[in-house]
Amino acid sequence: MVSEEQMLFFGMLKQLVGGTAQSKASSCRKLVLPLQFLGTSQHRITAEANFHSASFSEAEPPRVLITAVSLGGLGQLGVGLANLLRKRFGKDNVILSDIRKPPAHVFHSGPFVYANILDYKNLREIVVNHRISWLFHYSALLSAVGEANVSLARDVNINGLHNVLDVAAEYNVRLFVPSTIGAFGPTSPRNPAPDLCIQRPRTIYGVSKVHTELMGEYYYYRYGLDFRCLRYPGIISADSQPGGGTTDYAVQIFHAAAKNGTFECNLEASTRLPMMYISDCLRATLEVMEAPEERLSMRTYNIGAMSFTPEELAQELRKHAPDFQITYCVDPLRQAIAESWPMILDDSNARKDWGWKHGFDLPELVATMLSFHGVSARVAQVN
Repeated sequence: MVSEEQMLFFGMLKQLVGGTAQSKASSCRKLVLPLQFLGTSQHRITAEANFHSASFSEAEPPRVLITAVSLGGLGQLGVGLANLLRKRFGKDNVILSDIRKPPAHVFHSGPFVYANILDYKNLREIVVNHRISWLFHYSALLSAVGEANVSLARDVNINGLHNVLDVAAEYNVRLFVPSTIGAFGPTSPRNPAPDLCIQRPRTIYGVSKVHTELMGEYYYYRYGLDFRCLRYPGIISADSQPGGGTTDYAVQIFHAAAKNGTFECNLEASTRLPMMYISDCLRATLEVMEAPEERLSMRTYNIGAMSFTPEELAQELRKHAPDFQITYCVDPLRQAIAESWPMILDDSNARKDWGWKHGFDLPELVATMLSFHGVSARVAQVN
């Protein structure tokens, strides 16, 4: 026997299908069902949620939360992003979070809260109590670390994402979640990889990022969630430690050059991968979040800057430190991962739609990294 609720549901579906058939233009519009029928996770989105009313006026800055689980907000990108956003929107409007106790310089630099993305209630309370209007979700286990602990990566990268999506949709929060070159696979075009192509990654990290891209787009069309995503290349930062990714050799090599002038690389000398200096990455993230929605032709964009091999990086490094030595001891797991990723990202849509333009090529990257670590100064003294 069909219930009254089911009859109402099928009646609305009939109206939607009928309306679509009558007008060609309606096929381009979002089909949004009444909210009592919505909800894709264990946390049902309530009928009282207001998805389309502004959560903050244009005159006031956004209230920002950067989420993390160990490798997120306190890792390579979260603190740098918080510093950039605090300069733009004010220190008290940007909140860092993690499940770890923050170091003193992070704690005293601006607001910090405990936030576990696997605790839906905790996450919801933070969004409500702090009137969050922008959310940057950086919590993820990276490629090599994820392969070493698949169940944890699945829990953090996928279940945590579901909590964030539901909270952001319920409270009309503009949501940014980074994706990665790891979202591509061995059957994807590699030189270059376009925004839209076959994606069949073979790591739990890559699978979770494809899931992120598709779920974000789904929530945009189904619920009206303002979801934005960039596929990051390998990110190189001077003032942070590597976080367990396959591209981390390009960070480790500078630490090694500063310490003893030698480096053992776990990828083959000719392995070409797309890379980006962290300041370009953070600027791109802010730019896509500030871009008017009407300028965005898609929800997930590639962004690129430079592409190089370990040997090309070592050659550029030797221009500053001629005695630097690199050897190779290839890690089969990391090498297989790298060979399934793009060599170059096609970011023409980002450049066309919202004006993306990188600032650092390989020579600028190497000079900046070595200067930070004091390698150039030491070589000058020796000479």
